[in-house]
Amino acid sequence: MNDTPSKVVHGTALSDEQKKDLLHRLARVEGQIRGVQKLIANAAVPADCEGVAQQLAAARKALDRAFVTLLTDAIVTHTAAAATPEEVQQRVKDLAALLDKFA
Repeated sequence: MNDTPSKVVHGTALSDEQKKDLLHRLARVEGQIRGVQKLIANAAVPADCEGVAQQLAAARKALDRAFVTLLTDAIVTHTAAAATPEEVQQRVKDLAALLDKFA
């Protein structure tokens, strides 16, 4: 096995359903962030720090869930498409490197 990540990490492997789910999750995160912006912008007094922190934490958690969903879908898709046990092992190794890099 080589140590260079294969194209599996860089390619598109999401089904239409997986894309739809991921885009829906990201739209929710976007809505949460816009809500925080409005909370800060429209406050007559400085925005409630705890309330803003709570909303930011919720958005961060939702974004983390989107990341986990992306990687989970990639693992399922890429390992199912592998032709040999060695290819499965390489794809899992590549995806683990991706997780290590961005998590």
